[in-house]
Amino acid sequence: MATERPNPAQWVWYAYGGKLPDRCAEWVLHDVTCRTWVLRHIARALTQLLPFCLLVLLPGPLWIRLSSIALGLLVGLFYSLCYVGETAEHRAIKHGYPPGIARETRELHRDVRRAAKYGVGYRPWWE
Repeated sequence: MATERPNPAQWVWYAYGGKLPDRCAEWVLHDVTCRTWVLRHIARALTQLLPFCLLVLLPGPLWIRLSSIALGLLVGLFYSLCYVGETAEHRAIKHGYPPGIARETRELHRDVRRAAKYGVGYRPWWE
């Protein structure tokens, strides 16, 4: 990839919803359209939920603290995954791309992969 990737501090800023410098805009489009875009979204969501794990430092029974952290992470991931498409679009728009470009790019990549798979898997019997 010929684009510039964000450094770790910029990535954390980006994970919390911040805008990256313009030189990273192409990387953002790749981030929200590549084959692993949902896994990348989950990594950003877990980064956002990481401070929630500080509840383990509160006083009280350990099983209550751990179960509250686990349930909080599950609820946070659930809501994050409910809006994964909208969040990806918002990130692309924030970095200067037109609305709908992330979804259209993912569909184009999917169609290209399907066409390549179709061409390899279904050859005529005479070849």
